[in-house]
Amino acid sequence: MAMPKKHEGEEEEEEVQNFGKRLKCSKHEEVQYQQDDDEEEEEEMKAEMVSMFPMTPTSFVVSDALEPDCPIIYVNKVFENFTGYGAHEVLGRNCRFLQYRDPHAQRRHPLVDPDVVSEIRRCLEEGVEFLGELLNFSKDGTPLVNRLRLKPIVDDSGTVTHIIGIQVFAETKIDLNSVSYPVYKETCSEQDTQSSKYFLTSGQTPFTQHQEICGILQLSDEVLAHNILSRLTPRDVASIGSVCRRIRQLTKNEHVRKMVCQNAWGREVTGTLELMTDKLGWGRLARELTTLEAVCWRKFTVGGLVEPSRCNFSACAVGNRLVLFGGEGVDMQPMDDTFVLNLDASNPEWTRVSVKSSPPGRWGHTLSCLNGSLLVVFGGCGRQGLLNDVFVLDLDAKQSTWKEVHGGSPPLPRSWHSSCTIEGSKLVVSGGCTDGGILLSDTYILDLTRGNPTWREIPTSWSPPCRLGHSLSVYGRSKILMFGGLANSGHLRLRSGETYTIDLEDEEPQWRQLECNAFTSIDSQSAVLPPPRLDHVAVSMPCGRIIIFGGSIAGLHSPSQLFLLDPSEEKPSWRILNVPGQPPKFAWGHSTCVVGGTRVLVLGGHTGEEWILNDLHELCLASRQDSESDL
Repeated sequence: MAMPKKHEGEEEEEEVQNFGKRLKCSKHEEVQYQQDDDEEEEEEMKAEMVSMFPMTPTSFVVSDALEPDCPIIYVNKVFENFTGYGAHEVLGRNCRFLQYRDPHAQRRHPLVDPDVVSEIRRCLEEGVEFLGELLNFSKDGTPLVNRLRLKPIVDDSGTVTHIIGIQVFAETKIDLNSVSYPVYKETCSEQDTQSSKYFLTSGQTPFTQHQEICGILQLSDEVLAHNILSRLTPRDVASIGSVCRRIRQLTKNEHVRKMVCQNAWGREVTGTLELMTDKLGWGRLARELTTLEAVCWRKFTVGGLVEPSRCNFSACAVGNRLVLFGGEGVDMQPMDDTFVLNLDASNPEWTRVSVKSSPPGRWGHTLSCLNGSLLVVFGGCGRQGLLNDVFVLDLDAKQSTWKEVHGGSPPLPRSWHSSCTIEGSKLVVSGGCTDGGILLSDTYILDLTRGNPTWREIPTSWSPPCRLGHSLSVYGRSKILMFGGLANSGHLRLRSGETYTIDLEDEEPQWRQLECNAFTSIDSQSAVLPPPRLDHVAVSMPCGRIIIFGGSIAGLHSPSQLFLLDPSEEKPSWRILNVPGQPPKFAWGHSTCVVGGTRVLVLGGHTGEEWILNDLHELCLASRQDSESDL
C-alpha cells in the first residue's frame, strides 16, 4: 500500500522531533534536577510578557551589541511576515531602517517621534531596558505601530553582548500628510480593548491565548535549538545563554554546540576539529578559537634528516602529517624528493617517501592538499626554466606515485605565485613571475573532481596590481583573501601591505580592495597596520579569521609579530596578537602548515647560514589535548 505523501510542514516537524529525541536523551540527567526551577522562572517571564504586550503574534529580534551599530543577527518569521522584509535583507543591519517609509530612504520619516528615538539611544548607551511605542513602516510603506521592548543581555563580566527586541506590530490608519506624532496611542488602546473583548467572548484567559500564539519561551527545546540557536555564531550562542537557565542548558548541550560550529564553519572544518573535542568539548573549543585565550608558542625538536640541505621548498599538512616537496639545493640545484613527518608518532622524525616516479625537480612552486590525502604540485622553477605542470600524489596509496594531470590550456609557466584550495578539491592559482621577470595578476582555477580536469581563468573587470610572493587565504567556504607581496607600483616594484578579496561563488566574481583599519582599544596606546611584506605566510583559522606572520619587511629584521584580521567584518580592522611562549627568531623563508585546525607548525626559516628543519615552532590556537588544565 502506498504511503500518503507528507506535507512540507509535517516533514519539517518530524525532523525537528527526531532532533529533539537526540537532544533530550543527551541532556536528560543534567537538566532533571533543575526542571522545577526552570519552569518557575519561565512562568514568571511569561506572566511579565503578558502584562506588557497585547495578545498578538510577537516579533523577536536579536542584535549583536559588541559590533558597531548593533547589527541584527536573528529575526523570527513573525518579523518577516509583518514587515515584509526577509531575513536575508535585514541581517547585518541596524533595526532603524523600519523608521524609513521607503527601503531606499536615507532618513527616518518625519512622523517618527524623535523623543522616543532619543530614549532608545540613551537606553542602549547605558545598557538599560527600554519599553515604549514607535511608528515603523513595512517594506511596502504601510505604517505600523511597534510596541517595543529592548532588553540588554550581559555576560559574566557585566558587558552588554546582545540586545533582544520583542516587538508587537499592528497596522494603523493615519494620514501621513497631516497627522503629527505621537500617532499610535489611540490605535493601541483600541487594539487592547478589542483583544480583551475577544478573550471574554471566546472564554479564554489572556495567559492561555498568549501561550498559543506568542513568546519565544513557549517554543519547544528542539525548535529553539534547531531553528534559532543553530543559526547563530558560536560567540552569540555563548552570550545568549545568559537569558535564562533553560536556554543556558540548551547552549551547553554538545549536540547543539557542534551543530552551531558546523553551521558557522562548515562540515569540512568541524570534521577536522572533531579529534580536538574529545577532551575540550565543542563549547570550550569554540570559545578558545573565538577569544584566542589559549594561544601560545612552543618549540620542539624532531628527528630524522631532510638531506640534501635546501631552501625555497614547499610544505603542507595532510591530516597530522607534514609533507615537504622539492626545494633549492646547493648551486641552485632543483630538488625532486618528498619527505613526511608524522606528528602522531611518539618520536616524530622526517622520512623520505619512496615514490615510483617524481615530478621534475623545482623550487618556488606550491604544494597543496586535496580531499584529505591528495597532494598537488604546481609550477616553480626547474632545470629547463619555469614550469606550469600539475602533479598529484595519493599519500595513502600502497605504492606512492606522482601522476601528472593534463588540464587543457594551463596558466603561463611561473614561480613565486600563490595557491590555495577551496571545497577540498579545487586548486586556485594567482600571480607570480614569468621567465622574462614579468609579474602576473591572473587567477586560474582547476577542478580536480572532474573526470577531465580543465584549467579555467576567472575573468574579472579589475585585478589587483601584478605581484609575486603574496599569500592567498580561504575563508567563508569560497572567499579568498590576498595580502602583501612584491607588486607593481607605476614603474617601481614595492612591497605591498594591501588586502584584496574575491568570492568565487558569485555569478561574476570580482576582486575588490578591502579597506582595513588599525584596531584601537581603551588600553592601546597606538594602532599598527602590518608593514608591507613578501614571502610571509597567512593562516586561515576555523572561524574565518586570518593570521599574517613574518615575511621580508623593508628595513626590519623579519619580526615574528602576528597580525589578526576578520575579513567578514563590516569594517575589518587589523589586530596585533601578543602571544606568550617562544616564537621563531627568524621569520623569513619559512613554511607553515595548519594541523587539525588548531596547530600552526612553522618549519624552516633562514638563520643567516643554513635552513633548519629539525627545530619546529608551534603556534597553539587552542589548549592541547595533553594539557593538564581543568575543563
